Amino acid sequence: MINIEGIAASAGVAIARAFKLEHPDFTINKQSVQSTDAEITRFNSALAKSQEELEAIKERTRAELGDKKAEIFESHLLILNDPELIDPVRTMITDEQVNAEYALNETASQFITMFENMKSAYLQERAADMRDVTKRVLTHLLGLTYVNPAEISEEVIVIAEDLTPSDTAQLNRKYVLGFTTNIGGRTSHSAIMARSLEIPAVVGTKNVVEQIGSGDLVIVDGLDGQVIINPTDEVVAEFRVKQKQYQEQRAEWNKLRDQKSVSKDGVHVELAANIGTPNDVAGVIDNGGEAVGLYRTEFLYMGRDKLPSEDVQFNAYKTVLEKMEGKPVVVRTLDIGGDKELPYLDLPKEMNPFLGFRAVRLCLDRTDIFRTQLRALLRASVYGNLRIMFPMIATLGEFREAKALLLEEKQNLIAAGIEVSENIQLGIMVEIPSTAVMADQFAKEVDFFSIGTNDLIQYTMAADRMNERVSYLYQPYNPAILRLVKMVIDAAHKEGRWAGMCGEMAGDTTAIPLLLGLGLDEFSMSATSILPARSLISKLSKAEMQELAAKALELQTAEQVVELVRGIDA
Repeated sequence: MINIEGIAASAGVAIARAFKLEHPDFTINKQSVQSTDAEITRFNSALAKSQEELEAIKERTRAELGDKKAEIFESHLLILNDPELIDPVRTMITDEQVNAEYALNETASQFITMFENMKSAYLQERAADMRDVTKRVLTHLLGLTYVNPAEISEEVIVIAEDLTPSDTAQLNRKYVLGFTTNIGGRTSHSAIMARSLEIPAVVGTKNVVEQIGSGDLVIVDGLDGQVIINPTDEVVAEFRVKQKQYQEQRAEWNKLRDQKSVSKDGVHVELAANIGTPNDVAGVIDNGGEAVGLYRTEFLYMGRDKLPSEDVQFNAYKTVLEKMEGKPVVVRTLDIGGDKELPYLDLPKEMNPFLGFRAVRLCLDRTDIFRTQLRALLRASVYGNLRIMFPMIATLGEFREAKALLLEEKQNLIAAGIEVSENIQLGIMVEIPSTAVMADQFAKEVDFFSIGTNDLIQYTMAADRMNERVSYLYQPYNPAILRLVKMVIDAAHKEGRWAGMCGEMAGDTTAIPLLLGLGLDEFSMSATSILPARSLISKLSKAEMQELAAKALELQTAEQVVELVRGIDA
């Protein structure tokens, strides 16, 4: 038995066999071939192997989950045998004397583009099927070993060096009971997504991948940050008890699902959820979320070969707005850069990407990308209560430029006879210290602020939140951070605006009393944090928390602030 310490990234206890997720390199180079007959034989062999795999997966899925779930693999088999896909590949190999993987990738990409631009949602979904089938065949052509995370069909704990956002978004909650990684922290995207998916996770273990073999029995303790490999029967029994106790606590919190978020002295605040995909809305509703406080649209752009079309985006935004049934939905425009990359944009490598060409800076430069997203959002606005938020705003000039593009696209749509809501709030993320300092001026022009503490903390403390060697400087409770938060909230209230927070600090049980006291209007967090937060707020008096926050602002260190909060009776 081996016990490894890590960072508790998502609450809960999971016990299952290990599934090691490794990323193959799908880089494809165009090569000339001497024998086209040999190349076609190689292609046919890859098709045959893929057919065999899909037949087996389909039958296993039918036996375990029924005919309905097996249909997806039936559609994959149809694609694999479709002469409209296969014949052009063989023709390209013969006519251009190129390698099979290049011919397949080029041909499939044309079909994927065509499907993505269809108006039918059903046909748009075929693009994803085409992409999966292509990857499967390429795996054999390139001699790779790869299992799509979406195809995991038995209860496992995923083990990886790290999980990309697109990997995490594909995890099936029915089978992936938890995960653990070598790298990452509580604010890494894999951790944030784990909380959205409501699966236990321990990250930043440094060497868990090297210690675990596929099939090993693993316990992931997302409450205390432990990973236990090949535990004894006694240890398994101990953690089964811990798992049951946590589930009982969740059941108690669930009783608050349909209640308002009100403090002990009757003050209402809004508890919202952060989401990454339309599928996450179910978790928001199940956990009693009063709004979506952050829809991270970058996941629409990830795990693809090219930019999503306007219609692909429109359907995603429309789905979220409709599912929320009139409750507010704050959509953040494209926030790429830092630790989130889009390989197909082929952006130059930067010495310090977190301080570089990212988020709204990229969008204001690539207005073609930005305008497409703005049009999709505006078209979707009539289906619910949409609020649009620009990330990484550093100056008033950036906000004004982004707003002007939005208004221009709005007028273009209206001129074309397309209906657009007249009640869209427009706000910014406050994640750069200069913006917090100038919040009184921004508040005259925006409808709301949403404080992105994940970045605000790292920029204020000059400490990369992904760097474990300086992780001690990631201090949400540092009085410097609390003072910046207070400046933003006070500036918003002075102009009659509302101030929210969509960073992980919003769901932190130590931070919540302070934020309530500082006057935060909206707390947006992982969906699984909503009910524990509602329970805590119901036991707190806002008037008393205002006194607590005032004391905290006068302290010198984060440790003193934590000690102060621990002293309250809640």
